[in-house]
Parts: sequence; C-alpha cells; structure tokens
Amino acid sequence: MSRPPLQFLRPCLSRSFRPAAKPEHARVYRDIQKRFTQTVAEDAYLGPRATEKQKRLDQLRKVQPIQDYHPRLRASPGVDNVSPLEFMAKYGAIGEHSPDTVSVFGRIRSVRLMGSKLMFIDVERNNHKLQVLVKGKDIANASEDGESGYKAFKQVARVGDWISIKGKPSRTPAGQLSLLALRVPQILAPCLHHVPGKVENPEILARRPHLHQLIDREPGDILRLRSLIHNYIRSSFLDDGFVEVETPMFDISAGGAIARPFETVANEMSNTSIKLRIAPELSLKRLIVGGQDRIFELGRVFRNEGVDSTHNPEFTICEFYEAGATLADLIIRTERLLQGLARVIEQQRGAMFPSLSSGELDLDLTSPFKQLPFIPTIEQAISCKLPDLLSPTALQDLLTLFSDLQLQVPNDANLPRLLDALAEAYIEPLCQSPTFITHHPEALSPLSKSFLDPTTSQRVASRVELFIAGREYVNAYEEENSPFEQRRKFQQQLEFNPDGSGNIDESYVEALEWGMPPTGGWGCGVDRLVMLFAGKKRIADVLPFGTLRNVVSMSRNAASVKEEWDSGMAG
Repeated sequence: MSRPPLQFLRPCLSRSFRPAAKPEHARVYRDIQKRFTQTVAEDAYLGPRATEKQKRLDQLRKVQPIQDYHPRLRASPGVDNVSPLEFMAKYGAIGEHSPDTVSVFGRIRSVRLMGSKLMFIDVERNNHKLQVLVKGKDIANASEDGESGYKAFKQVARVGDWISIKGKPSRTPAGQLSLLALRVPQILAPCLHHVPGKVENPEILARRPHLHQLIDREPGDILRLRSLIHNYIRSSFLDDGFVEVETPMFDISAGGAIARPFETVANEMSNTSIKLRIAPELSLKRLIVGGQDRIFELGRVFRNEGVDSTHNPEFTICEFYEAGATLADLIIRTERLLQGLARVIEQQRGAMFPSLSSGELDLDLTSPFKQLPFIPTIEQAISCKLPDLLSPTALQDLLTLFSDLQLQVPNDANLPRLLDALAEAYIEPLCQSPTFITHHPEALSPLSKSFLDPTTSQRVASRVELFIAGREYVNAYEEENSPFEQRRKFQQQLEFNPDGSGNIDESYVEALEWGMPPTGGWGCGVDRLVMLFAGKKRIADVLPFGTLRNVVSMSRNAASVKEEWDSGMAG
C-alpha cells in the first residue's frame, strides 16, 4: 500500500509542534512563494500582449519578477519627500551642493546616457521637471549590489516610467540645479507601452485621453482653466451672499427647458419612468418659494439630443435665482462676472495654462454690452413686419414668410422652432462682440414674465440671451411667478406640439400657488465659457473625455483602436 501524499507533513498536526525559525528556511519559503506568485501573475493577470508590450515585459522580467515593479511608496527616516516644484523652490539658491538628503518621485520624461557610468534623467510631476544625475561609480560604492543594480536600472528605465530617487541637491558643472542620486532609482510603476512624441490619429487621442495628456500639455492646461472658471464662479456668488445648493438629478418630469430628456427606471419604482434633469430650474425656484433669497447650483444636466461642435448630451450648467432681481440687475451681474473672470484668467494664464491662446477673439468686455431687440432686428433684416404671433394663423403666416425668404423650414416646424430659425439666420451673426438679445417673443419663453411691447405691439418676454461670436452663453429672465399665467403658458406650449406630447407640471404650478416673490433667474453653459477662454471651437476639446461619442467608443471600440495602435498608427 502506497503512503498518503505529503506524509512528511503529519508531524505538523501535533499540538506540540513548534516550527524552526531558521533564516535559510525563510529564504526558501520566500523564493518558492515569489516563484509561485510570478507564475500565477504571468499566466492569468498580464492581460492581452501585443508584440511591443510582450517585448517590454520580457525586458523587465530579466531584471526582477514582474510583480516587484509596483512597490509601496515608503518614507525614509530623516529624508524629506518633496515634489519637483518644492525641490526647485527650496534649493534654487544653493551653491554647488546641499547637505540635505531628499526623496523625489516623478515620471521619466527623458533619459540621456553619457557613456557607461553616467545617466541624466528628467522626471516630471504636475508639469514641473527636475533633472536627476545617476553616476554609476557613486552608486557602485554605495552598496554591494550597487554596480549590478545600476546596470539593471539603466537597462530597463524608459520614458513613461514612474521612479523614486533618493539623493542630494546639487548643481552640474554647467550650473543646472539637479538631484544627485545616492542609490539606484527605484521603479514604482513601469510604463508597458512606448510613449510617442506625437500621435497623428485623432481617433486614438479621443479614445485614449490619458495618452493625449501624456504627449501634450494642452489637455491638462484646459483642466486647470476649467477648475479656475468653476472656482471663480462659485466664489463670486458666495461672496455676494448666495447659498450653493444641490437639487435632484432625477424627477418624473425633466423640467425647466424644452428638450428631450433621458429616461430610465429605478428598481424600487419599476412601474414609474423617471427622467434625468435637463435643467435644475424648477427645483431651484421651489426653494425660492420656500423662502430662500439667493441660491445657485453648479452641476450637470442631460439632454437627449444631438452631438455637434457646441453641444453634448451631458454638460455643466450654472444657474442662480435672486429674489427681487430685475432684468437690469441680471445684465449688470452678467457683465461684472465675465469682466472679473477674464481679468483673473489673464493674470493666471502664463503660470497655470501657458499652452492656451488668449481666446479666439480679442474680447471687448467694456460695459454696457450691445443689445439687440429680437423682433425689430429681424424685421429690419427682412424689410417687412412679422405677423401677429398670438393670432390663430401665426404658424401658417410664418411658413409663408419662410417661403418668401427662401429659408429652409426646420423639422417638426412649430412657432418656437420657426422663431428660433429666424434668430439664427438674422440676429446671431450680428453678435460677434458680447451682445444681449432682448424682447424675445412670449412663445419662446414659457417660464419668464411677459408684457406687451409698445414698439412692436407684440407680446414679449422679460428675457435676455448673451451671445459672443455667434454662440449663446447666458440665458436670463424675470421669472413668471403667477400660477395662472404659468398654467396658461404651459398650455400654450402643449398646443405648439401637434402630436399632443408633453404635459403640464402641475406640481410646479401648485408650488407657485404658495407665493413666489418677483425673482430674477440666470443660467450659463460652463463648457462654453471654457471654450471661449481656451480659444476652442469644439466642445469636445474642452471635455476631459470628449463628447458622448468618445466616451462610448472608448470601451466599445477598444479592440479596433488597439489594432490601429499596434499596427503603427502612432506618429
């Protein structure tokens, strides 16, 4: 009868067994464990390997096991951990060297070999670079395995790797401030792919935003510009006594604007279709009804509509509501906000985002901004009067006018869409410098107060839109606070839809019945502000992950992008 497997381990089951703590046993155990772990990692966790990645893995494996290349970052007693920026600030005035010992980590941006015993490495972190000197002779004298460690590091270090260096601040004979390594730099995270100097294929950049930031400073500068704009807007409102609030992303009705919403279902309410908000407007105004005086929200909204150069289904908006604010107040606040923002951006441009131009326009933000009344401007351009927009024949009269003017009729034409098309053709091209479009027809603004304009004898809204370079940036109006007028205007909007779609938000009308004070409301597309001050014409260029198309394609088309990359699409 054969002996049971692993019979030699039976004594270990005895309660009196005490393991022998011998160093050689520990070393054997550690080596077996590392070999086992390495085998498992290589077999199961290295992922897809194209030719280039496989060569890199083979190169790294010759020096040490793959799993050893991502160690924890550890502090050394008596050694300051500093960033390249902190290093330059602290040691910028030293002479030949400093007695301090410091530790710096960063991403390798260049490696220059000067013979077999000297390396110059540029490491970068947060857009600040530092030169590192690695002298083979000094490293060899520092420890027993220094020479072999230096040769191994020189063999595997490449652009894109994250490394940690312990050394002393010093200057080169040419006077450049550098970090003189005292030991072999430690690789913290190797880059398994070649980092190109340039990529010509825009699809690869769109689907690999991390690569775009690695090879080009501009995406990071745009992130910093966006952050500055967010912070300035927020601090401006807070300084003026506004309260920042958050309102629901989901609701039964998307509310606050005329757009197609995204719809979904919550597991807890599977019989109810809920919508992602297209604007926070109605929720914010409920807070005004509840007694808040000045509130604002800076957040995301979602509109299930087209993707083009200036539109994305998911975007950032800022809205504020101020009890007692008139249209004149909103105009003044808008002008001051843009003027202050432009001033701060220009002060910070060189330090925070030097790769960005000063914008696509030489903006003249001097107050007051130009104003163009909606109906008179169109009538002057077409040399005839618009029909009475409240008459039963208004839609047909406008269609006849479009035919006479040889203008293309928009899809699903109704009164608001036809008026929008006229504004796009005859007003927006006139708005190159900052311009407020005023006195919109009532049909275009169901949530604003309205009045009879004595100049045109048309019913118009207490509303302004700010346009710059033909693009809309701000929409502001005196809010409709009468529940009776609001219900009439909601009903009017339903009549504009021939298919009968839509509904009246009775819960919002009921909120108005509790009394909303005269209130000014304001909304601004933040992404477009970033476009303006970054000098970009496409919204995709100022979104960290591009438009919805880019976000979806990052995962859906990952395999095809990989094939393009591996077949030499990188420049």
